[in-house]
Amino acid sequence: MKVTIAHNNYDETLKTVAQLKKLLQEKGFIFDARYPDVVITVGGDGTLINAFHRYENQVDSVRFIGIHTGHLGFYTDWRNYDIEKMVDALAVTKGEPAKYPLLEIKMLTESGETHYHLAVNESAVKRVSHTLEADVYINDQLFENFRGDGLCVSTPTGSTAYGKSLGGAVIHPRLKALQMTEIASINNRVFRTLSSPIVIAPDQWISIVPNADHFVMTVDGVRIDVRNAKKIEYRISRHSIQFDQFGHHHFWSRVQNAFIGDNEKND
Repeated sequence: MKVTIAHNNYDETLKTVAQLKKLLQEKGFIFDARYPDVVITVGGDGTLINAFHRYENQVDSVRFIGIHTGHLGFYTDWRNYDIEKMVDALAVTKGEPAKYPLLEIKMLTESGETHYHLAVNESAVKRVSHTLEADVYINDQLFENFRGDGLCVSTPTGSTAYGKSLGGAVIHPRLKALQMTEIASINNRVFRTLSSPIVIAPDQWISIVPNADHFVMTVDGVRIDVRNAKKIEYRISRHSIQFDQFGHHHFWSRVQNAFIGDNEKND
């Protein structure tokens, strides 16, 4: 089995990485940063998402394992003091991976170019110094004329990230649904939107047609300055991010751990 390690550079992380490398070598794993079977991330959710984008062109053949060395992460299953148990499990288990939906982003430009992106969590469209004006379509039917700070489209797992902070629902990933939430929409006698998050079916898509030649698009928090975009389409990708099944926590356990904590009352 070929593995690679992606990590941040905090002291606690570097100590864990050194120990992890030693354990993997003792078990006979092959280190291959170009074409790994397994990507082990050490750090937090940001480290794992960065690693995903590094290997997104190999997403169908790579699975991920997250080790967190700081605050509890949503995507990171293992703690740094459990890595010996994790390596032992990796050496002997060959189960089906846990798969989560990804967001496919297709941007068409006025010049006829097409740009594609994948997102684990979400993509947002915003303007910095002015309000965003845009027509929003579900499939090819006009749904609303939006005016406000922006719009955010998220995956089910991304519904626990930016989308949740915007008032969106938390969606189980087996639903494979897209959710769109508004960012500070303007609603008065002149401008009117639904002013509520919407969730669409897996075979549907959302299109945003901006009425501006310059705006900002984010993909998993990474900013992209966009000029002369004609349309942005969002849909569930045919690809998935794959996590090693052993030790992978139940989705609602992740939600509870991330946002509620221990539900046992102290005496």
